[in-house]
Amino acid sequence: MTTAIAYTSGKPHIGNTYEIVLADAIARYKRQEGYDVYFQTGTDEHGQKIELKAEAAGITPKEYVDQVAGEVKAIWDMMNTSYDNFVHTTDADHETQVQKIFKKLYEQGDIYKGYYEGLYCTPCESFFTESQLVDGKCPDCGGEVQPAKEEAYFFKMSKYADRLIEHINTHPEFIQPVARKNEMMNNFLLPGLQDLCVSRTSFSWGIPVDFDPKHVVYVWLDALTNYITKIGYDADGNSSELFQKNWPADLHLIGKDIIRFHTIYWPIFLMALDLPLPKQVFGHPWLLQGEGKMSKSKGNVLYADELVDMFGVDAVRYFVLHEMPFDNDGVISWELLVERMNSDLANTLGNLVNRTISMSNKYFDGVVVNAGMAEPVDDSLKDVVTSTRDKVSAKMADLRVADAITEVMALFKRCNKYIDETEPWVLAKDEAKQPRLATVLYNLVESISIGANLISSFMPDTAQKILTMLNDRVREFDELASFGLREDGKKVTDAPEILFERLKLDEVLAKAEALHPAAADGTAEGSVPDAAGSETGAGQKTAGDTAGACEGCKAGDGEAVIDIDPKDEITFEDFGKMQFQVGEIIACEEVKKSKKLLCSQVKIGSQVKQIVSGIKKYYSAEEMVGKKVMVLVNLKPAKLAGVLSEGMLLCAEDAEGNLALMTPERTMPSGAEIR
Repeated sequence: MTTAIAYTSGKPHIGNTYEIVLADAIARYKRQEGYDVYFQTGTDEHGQKIELKAEAAGITPKEYVDQVAGEVKAIWDMMNTSYDNFVHTTDADHETQVQKIFKKLYEQGDIYKGYYEGLYCTPCESFFTESQLVDGKCPDCGGEVQPAKEEAYFFKMSKYADRLIEHINTHPEFIQPVARKNEMMNNFLLPGLQDLCVSRTSFSWGIPVDFDPKHVVYVWLDALTNYITKIGYDADGNSSELFQKNWPADLHLIGKDIIRFHTIYWPIFLMALDLPLPKQVFGHPWLLQGEGKMSKSKGNVLYADELVDMFGVDAVRYFVLHEMPFDNDGVISWELLVERMNSDLANTLGNLVNRTISMSNKYFDGVVVNAGMAEPVDDSLKDVVTSTRDKVSAKMADLRVADAITEVMALFKRCNKYIDETEPWVLAKDEAKQPRLATVLYNLVESISIGANLISSFMPDTAQKILTMLNDRVREFDELASFGLREDGKKVTDAPEILFERLKLDEVLAKAEALHPAAADGTAEGSVPDAAGSETGAGQKTAGDTAGACEGCKAGDGEAVIDIDPKDEITFEDFGKMQFQVGEIIACEEVKKSKKLLCSQVKIGSQVKQIVSGIKKYYSAEEMVGKKVMVLVNLKPAKLAGVLSEGMLLCAEDAEGNLALMTPERTMPSGAEIR
């Protein structure tokens, strides 16, 4: 199994770190089940952005990526991730194989030389189409443009498109969750694939095309192939035993924002190389801060090392794994971190372990013995404990990691309830009930031991600490559905460790503010202050002429209202032709070379539609993600700046032309009808 390789443009934040922790939890659990796991991660170290960052820092690109890759690896290690191989795409063996792969694909006719052609801005070193220009000039710098070409190599994507569509249709498990599969099919494969540029000449920090060295291999053909090159694939047919053993991968774990590259480009490259496809690509959701993606300029970026300093490694692992839904974005905040720390970890788990050990020491000098004095209440506890392994296994089989953790926490909660039911402190007052008290404490220690084994994939250090304090062993997976395997007479520790300290929110918030004070102007990273325009759907305007416009009107108390020219009356039947639904924006990116447009992937029920909106002045791409919006669903598709738009987002517009997305007042599910 693999993660995506982290791009070495800067220090990874907690959203980036979530992926490696998720992958590690899956890898550890598979090992616990008995699988032989090979777990690969690493860093993507080529590209123009890195070349520019290195130049700005006054060092070579290799020196720059070595620094950042070292920082990435240090964070991965700090988070106690059990990877088997850490990849660098600047490694000589990878670069050699990429050159071989490129040449092989070229010689068999899958790659051909062509040209980027368009209107070229010399200062920006960029091509634009006629429709992307602003007043006939460069949309970025406002300078003059000239007709020009840039030589490049292209991959014939359409040659393999039908074969890939068939594979996806016949292997429903290949792309998960299902919404990601629908997005790829409906938005990219079925409309038809364009040939993909796989080389560049406008920068030099990349792997040279050995038979045409003015070209460097473009990032995706370089980066994606790490999954095979770094386990010993050889394009000449001399692949290693490690490759023969481990390919095809059982799982590629990647962020949903790069799902297209891993489920379209990568499978097609593999088909061209006559290699089997990975068994599954899972596009995990994002971990968001508040209402949107983390942004340095907002001051809301959280880094793993800073969180670990405050909460500890396993608390951070627990939070990011437990709070991330299967197919929707999760939210991280200081308040939620403190709440989980205090309620789940300090109270439910930490207090349970401490109470149990303390009572064992107080009443029996730490010696745990099953005296066999069972009562009916014990059966309920044992049923929960012995059934948890299979519940966890079922959740993990579907990669529902958060749900698997919830099952283990339910075991610990049942133990706390068992203490309340049996009242050991009351039993201790009656000498005749000492055998019953011993049995109760044995049941608690046994239950906690099984729970510790089951949570070890998610919180490995905590699990080991619990087992050490209980003087118990790591159990085989097959033993985790059996109760009563603890040896009689073994003592628990006489000095139990506090696993998790309760925290005060105000103190945590004060520390957080000192770490990352909010940006003074509140401007979101990626926003374009001088953008303009109100086109929000498939070539249509909604502000003022579709949804109506009146932002925050308070007639009669002095605040301005807006009157607009009335349109012709329509009948109810006319209105009934329009289909409005609630949509959830699951991904958003700026439309290249446009100062106005954002391209959103909008989940509407079980479908995903691509909608282009002229609202970049008012919302950054990061802010859009996670929003529930109102969508005109059945608008005829059209292209804006060459990008297909399949609907319209509704906005309101004030007198100055400022736009605000129309959102449901109350929480409504994606796909809910607006009427």
